[in-house]
Amino acid sequence: MSAFYLSQTVTLTTLVITTSIFAAIGFFFSKGKISISSYLAADRSIGRKSLTASLTASCFGVWILIGPSEAATWGGLGAIIGYAFGQALPFLAFIIIGKRMRKIMPEGNSLTQFVFVRFGTAMFKLVLALSIFYMFVYLCAEVTAIAKITNLISGIPLWQTSLLIIITTLGYTLYGGLRASIFTDKFQFVIIMIFLIIAINQVFVTETNSFSIELIKEKAGTLISSKYFYGYTAGLTFFIAVFATNLFDQGIWQRVYAAESNKDLVIGFTSAFFIILPFLFILGFFGILAVVTGNAKDPSTVFFSLILNPMTGSNSILTITILTLVISLVVSSMDTLINAISSLFIINGGKFFKLTPRALRQLSYFLVIILSGIVFLVASKGYSVLFMFLFADLLCCSAVFPVFYGMFNKNISKKLGLYSVISGLISGLALFPNQTFEKSILIGNILPAEYFPGWVSTALLFWSFVLATFVPMIVVFIFNKKDKTFEFKKVKEEVKYIR
Repeated sequence: MSAFYLSQTVTLTTLVITTSIFAAIGFFFSKGKISISSYLAADRSIGRKSLTASLTASCFGVWILIGPSEAATWGGLGAIIGYAFGQALPFLAFIIIGKRMRKIMPEGNSLTQFVFVRFGTAMFKLVLALSIFYMFVYLCAEVTAIAKITNLISGIPLWQTSLLIIITTLGYTLYGGLRASIFTDKFQFVIIMIFLIIAINQVFVTETNSFSIELIKEKAGTLISSKYFYGYTAGLTFFIAVFATNLFDQGIWQRVYAAESNKDLVIGFTSAFFIILPFLFILGFFGILAVVTGNAKDPSTVFFSLILNPMTGSNSILTITILTLVISLVVSSMDTLINAISSLFIINGGKFFKLTPRALRQLSYFLVIILSGIVFLVASKGYSVLFMFLFADLLCCSAVFPVFYGMFNKNISKKLGLYSVISGLISGLALFPNQTFEKSILIGNILPAEYFPGWVSTALLFWSFVLATFVPMIVVFIFNKKDKTFEFKKVKEEVKYIR
């Protein structure tokens, strides 16, 4: 059998056709509908069905075929549960915080606008930076993933796929904004659901992937054991990290404000939760299945090793189906990220530049294109972005409690909010592991690892996230003074429509 599953011609043709269709839909639908309000929040007119489709398609990047199963190969059942609930539960959390924000900041477009009024300039800049950095890393991960997948399938150089995907998605997203992104999400949602079900079914019906409970216990018993310590730490780490970062995702916040009503918000986000959760459980299980069947040599390609094996590798239709699924997953998340980053520049740029919203929109194009150029350089080299992802996650974890507690509690002061985040960053970074996951600033550098018990020194990532998340909480509860009150009506008064 050939080393590749498709010819480069067929792969490039599939890439061009699929991305061109999405771009054409985005351009056609955006014609004459590109006001600032439409660009940022789709004129606040999105119904529950469109919201459900958009949230699901935007959430389902190509990472769903890689992350959950890769985590399961070493974190087992605990990692699957933590990953799945960490990704899905934020949608239920957004019902609470989304309705709260729509009440106290009805004319807003982003979390950063609230943070600026509630916590001041320093906290605003920190949250803005971590939001953009997280979404930049997410972009790098998506483009890198599809470049590697097309290289696996047909040997296409990484830079060719990266360039094609970036240019196509940039074109219609910068032109049409959020409304174009949500409209194309509807088509991508249908494609993703149909092709994902076909792909999952193919994994289970392939003869080489046969398994039983007895075989799982024999080959991967540790991964499903209730006594597996690293299963618990992996599960909690993924839950904390993924849950926290999702709360700072501007793409989701745009959809909070794009919802036509609170009822649409509740139904749309609840529906997305119930769609996303079972898919992540199934895709995570494939990691354990890969261990059982001996397909876990490269954890990052577990899904593809299960479905594109010697028995199915010559099936061009199946391979094209998988490729189309991957393209849809990537484009659906990329257009959300590109528009989200662009919107942050427009919404917050006035605090840095004395420009009109329309001028800021033009500037945002330029800045997003530059950022996309950096994404292209990273993706064309095929670097692993896991470490960057984890670092961005840690930053979000340190800010999550002060920001969202301050959304409901009027007593936490601006200084206490900022200092609590800094305390979380310092304590979390002290234990955050290096790229070998064996040392941290504190353990292995400042102090020898032997000074610490094994359950700490061998689980640095877990404890770094625990400290980054809970130290700010402790600081707030200890130093919170009830005589320091914030009037939430200030948010409504100071944040106005961007026209």
